Amino acid sequence: MTNKNFESAILEIRAGTGGEEAALFAADLFRMYSKYAQSMGWKQKILDAKPTDLGGFREVILELSGPEVFSKMKYEGGVHRVQRIPETEKRGRIHTSTATVAVLPKPKKTEIQIKPEDLKFEFFRASGPGGQYVNKRETAVRILHLPTGITVTSQTERSQLQNRENAMAILEAKLLERKRLAEIEKLSEERRAQIKRAERAQKIRTYNFPQNRLTDHRIKKSWHNLEDIMEGELDKVIKPLQKKLK
Repeated sequence: MTNKNFESAILEIRAGTGGEEAALFAADLFRMYSKYAQSMGWKQKILDAKPTDLGGFREVILELSGPEVFSKMKYEGGVHRVQRIPETEKRGRIHTSTATVAVLPKPKKTEIQIKPEDLKFEFFRASGPGGQYVNKRETAVRILHLPTGITVTSQTERSQLQNRENAMAILEAKLLERKRLAEIEKLSEERRAQIKRAERAQKIRTYNFPQNRLTDHRIKKSWHNLEDIMEGELDKVIKPLQKKLK
């Protein structure tokens, strides 16, 4: 029997402003969401990752599957701001950096139809931080969708076929998002503005480590147990968002 609440989502986390500290914060967000997914019993799979030398991520893309995945994660999209003393800071100054999060529903098979002739594939060697080759064979995949110009990559798997499947999953989610945004543009100006205010807010949340505080600016609420939240105890934040922003 199929669980009607079973959902899948593509989660993209990218380093924003702040250089290496932003990349380290992106890695912290990835770990937070990964631990939260584990606590919820969701399946998770890394579709692509671009790590840095110090253990951060310029970008990491994760697929989550399980009960109510998109329903819970959809409010995480936006700019996340961190205020803390970076490990690389010798003078003890607090820095402000950002990372962006995008949450895309994974399309059902009938929602997105892609013509084979609309795709251009490139294969290359997967590389790690500093350009070091992780794999000497050309297992990494880059796909260009010719009609839209959307480009996606995947290099996390040792198999070219698996990386191709991962890249296609990312592409399908991006095409569904593009289709949805096009439909929004057809709505009345007032309704369109309401949707964009709800979904495209810039700075949605601040993580203040010196004060052990997380603040969500959309609902003007703060929590003073940031360390626990970063360890995956995110439901206490998500539930109020679901209640007030639905």
